[in-house]
Amino acid sequence: MVQKESQPLTKPLGRWLIYALIALGLSGGAVFLYSLVQLRSNSEPIASTTQSNKPILIGVAALGRLEPQGEMIRLSAPTSTGGNRVTELLIKQGERVLQNQVVAILETYNRSQAALEKAKTDVEIAKAELARVRAGAKSGDIQAQKEDIARLQAELEGQIATQKATIARLEAEVRNAEIENQRFQKLYQAGAIAAIEADTRRLRLETTQKQLQEAKETLNRTIETTQIQLEQARATLNSVAEVRPVDVQVAQAQLKSAIAIVKQTQADYELTTIRSPIAGQVLKVNVRPGEVVGNTGIADIGKTEQMYVVAEVYETDIAKVRIGQPATIRSPAFSGELQGTVSQIGLQVDRQNIFDVNPQADTDKRVIDVRIRLQPEDSKRVADLTNLQVQVLINL
Repeated sequence: MVQKESQPLTKPLGRWLIYALIALGLSGGAVFLYSLVQLRSNSEPIASTTQSNKPILIGVAALGRLEPQGEMIRLSAPTSTGGNRVTELLIKQGERVLQNQVVAILETYNRSQAALEKAKTDVEIAKAELARVRAGAKSGDIQAQKEDIARLQAELEGQIATQKATIARLEAEVRNAEIENQRFQKLYQAGAIAAIEADTRRLRLETTQKQLQEAKETLNRTIETTQIQLEQARATLNSVAEVRPVDVQVAQAQLKSAIAIVKQTQADYELTTIRSPIAGQVLKVNVRPGEVVGNTGIADIGKTEQMYVVAEVYETDIAKVRIGQPATIRSPAFSGELQGTVSQIGLQVDRQNIFDVNPQADTDKRVIDVRIRLQPEDSKRVADLTNLQVQVLINL
């Protein structure tokens, strides 16, 4: 609402009258003009003419509200913690808090803390496993594997020697059996002996030859079996002593996964402690210990050391408002006036949110928010009156 005044005046007009007229104009929801006529003495004839002067622009009047610097911040609980019940509330209304100060603890705090500790332990285990893989097997394991290879080699050599001795003995027996068989076959052909004796010597030769063949086959099997065992033992030794890149990669991947889990659990853990994002004053506490955080959040916090007025200026008057213009603020809630300076002009037209008590007032006005920075001494006076409705006159 634009306010104007006419000149000259024979008597000064009190500011209380100006604000009464402001309220009247705002409740009517129209551009407000007032003109004053020059007062004349009671003795002047009624027929005298009254000289009227052209109205002079005084300022833009609007309704507004008090806000702390940066607006009021409503602390709430995150929805991703799995539970938003408050177990500890560490602030009271009116207290001042520091930036990043813990103001409340949620019920998932202990569970998240335990999960974080476990995740950190898993990281240490993964680190130890990676170090073990990089270092290879223990020297004792390598030495034991070498001794196993030496034992198999010695067993093979012993079995070969034993089997070769058996073969040599059987070969001698075969030669003797062949000689006897030849002699007895000649005697049988000469009729000197019976057929049964000749058959006996022939069967003995065949039996000895068969035993010799089996001994040779046993030697071959022994050599093959022991060689396989030796190859397996040597392969085991190589795998134990060798640090394979694939094993290192697997251990590294497991460590990365464990570290990622720590980061996730750390983030979940931090969500269970509600911290103030700013240094300011607790304007209102909206929850008690044991209650679930609702739509009103946990607490309202604001930087009340510097207060502002948000004036809702009609869109038809905004062209007259400039940054740096002085403003005067009044309200029945405090005595006297507050002084401030226009610091910011909004960029968006909204519907009016602050209304006069007059039931006939127009509630469908289009307004633009204008922020007015109060003087330091006035900020202290109204630091405890956030959201108070006030009357504003922006002086032109």
